[in-house]
Amino acid sequence: MTIHSLPARTDAPDRTPAGKPVRRGGRRLLRERAGRQHHAGPLAYVLLAVMAVLSIFPLYWTMVAASTDNTRVSQTPPPFLPGPNLFSNLARAWDEAAMGKAMINSLIVAGVIALSTVMFATLAGFAFAKLRFKGRNALLMLVIGTMLVPPQLGVVPLFMLMSELGWSQQLPAVIFPTLVSAVGVFFMRQYLSEALPDELVEAGRVDGAHSLRIFWSIVLPVARPAMAVLFMITFVHAWNDFFWPFVVLDMTNPTVPVALTQLSAGYVRDQSLIMAGALLGTLPLLAMFVVFGRQIVSGIMAGAVKG
Repeated sequence: MTIHSLPARTDAPDRTPAGKPVRRGGRRLLRERAGRQHHAGPLAYVLLAVMAVLSIFPLYWTMVAASTDNTRVSQTPPPFLPGPNLFSNLARAWDEAAMGKAMINSLIVAGVIALSTVMFATLAGFAFAKLRFKGRNALLMLVIGTMLVPPQLGVVPLFMLMSELGWSQQLPAVIFPTLVSAVGVFFMRQYLSEALPDELVEAGRVDGAHSLRIFWSIVLPVARPAMAVLFMITFVHAWNDFFWPFVVLDMTNPTVPVALTQLSAGYVRDQSLIMAGALLGTLPLLAMFVVFGRQIVSGIMAGAVKG
């Protein structure tokens, strides 16, 4: 007795992700839904427009205040249209606050801090995420615990240390205490735990690569989107940092936030001049975001899509 196997049905129903069968003719509908682009409704565009206006308004008001005089800024209601004094106020702020030297100092400080934070945080994040060593969890908890300590508590001993090293009133006193941050280490550890498969690390081990080789050839390409985001966040934070540079630096060698305090000196504060200085200090950050913003966003999107 010969048993013939039945041919497989070509019209067997597909199944949805929930496990329910799809009726005949529903395959085309599933394909259409999978390739369909979702369009936002009018309410979404209204909300986005409102959020964009609220986000841009502080910068617009800074430009308006910087383009008028102090008397006009203090009036009620205040002006909402730019005035004719923008470039003259910018020139005054540039000269009175020594903004040229301050911007160079801020560029050096923020650039070095951002680069070192990205590299050290990526190294530490890779170690905490993929390497197995004794005391790993305890060290990670210690790193996270440092975020709970207010930075103001370490100002006095840190200032004494900088004075002993002879770095008082110099840029290394601002750079070296912030070469790496616990937030950056935790951020890179969380990213690499999800984005870096263990199989890639094991494949590198099988090929005979040591940890630094794996880090250079495997980890860095995977971590590039997160590194770009961390660089941008760290650079902006270091550029805008005021408290510690104000403590350890003086007006002869300032960063941009420290130099802006020179504009507020005097019995009567010139608000338009202060706003002009704030606008000068903001322009480099806006230029950086315009130049590198697209690359950062595209890198985030590339890292979010799994191949």
